[in-house]
Amino acid sequence: MNFNDWTLKAIREEGSHFSWMEEFRFNWIPQVQNAIKQILEGQSVIIITDRDFKWYSEYIIDRINQIWKNRPFFPIYSIDGVFPSAYNLENPNELDFLYDMLDISFANGYFFWYIGSGKHKHYDFIEQNENSLIWHLNKDVEGLFSLNKKDPLIDIKLIQVYNLFDNALDSALVGEIEF
Repeated sequence: MNFNDWTLKAIREEGSHFSWMEEFRFNWIPQVQNAIKQILEGQSVIIITDRDFKWYSEYIIDRINQIWKNRPFFPIYSIDGVFPSAYNLENPNELDFLYDMLDISFANGYFFWYIGSGKHKHYDFIEQNENSLIWHLNKDVEGLFSLNKKDPLIDIKLIQVYNLFDNALDSALVGEIEF
């Protein structure tokens, strides 16, 4: 099944409480499809969030590689886990040192998964990298999956979208999805 059809089917199977995602899927699909391909090719993922959404990074890290899922572990890390001082880096030279360290540490490659409003120090770099997975939570940005962080249901929506992402990983791993 192609990824677009799989996504629409998965959204509809969740019922009316997830129907909001149908209109958002068009920006979600290309980015997530690219991210899953990169993961299956052996690249690592480094999650970076704004401080308001640090909980979401922890949520993803806590759930992505649970033993009961009976699947290989995926190399998905939070920037805090890789380099706890990343938020304190200020000038371009310090950021260059971080990216050099990441290049050395992740020889098979890596990409960023950014979740936030675009106010993070690393956002400009992440946005320029076409392989980054960006979930923008402040304004609509053409071509990016965007939600409104002032939405009273934002936390629930993020959890729902993570579950869709996780199910897509499972389906891609067993060959149910064609890219």
